[in-house]
Amino acid sequence: MKLTLLAVGTRLPSWAESACAEYARRFPPDLPLAIVEVKAEPRTGGKPVVELKRREAERLRAQIPTGARLVALDEHGSDLDTKQLADRLQSWRRDGRDVALLIGGPDGLDPALLQAADETVRLSSLTLPHALARVVLIEALYRAWSLTAGHPYHRE
Repeated sequence: MKLTLLAVGTRLPSWAESACAEYARRFPPDLPLAIVEVKAEPRTGGKPVVELKRREAERLRAQIPTGARLVALDEHGSDLDTKQLADRLQSWRRDGRDVALLIGGPDGLDPALLQAADETVRLSSLTLPHALARVVLIEALYRAWSLTAGHPYHRE
């Protein structure tokens, strides 16, 4: 199984790029993590938010691996602790499909894309900056994997 993080936005600060790359590097060969960025629609020109999100969704859809399970990150998604995320990761692995995790732009994900998702997950009740959300998600996935692998990185 392969994990693909699809995120709207292409300009992360260097600290976030470094953190994402470091955690992505730690994933085992049988669970690789790819990070794919798509361009955010410019928030100038007075376009309605619904149109901005629709255009970003088109870009995301074009990058989703064929047959992948879609997991959308959304503030109204399931709130998982580390153990629950580890269980979910195990379930995804048993399913055998690749998993595409979707992070929207400044206004979130298009409603049609959210509806098409196999599931939605929330990272936090806090509002997180986009760059930090990526780091938190990748670290949480790595920690979930480490728990399933019996790695000492996770301590309960």
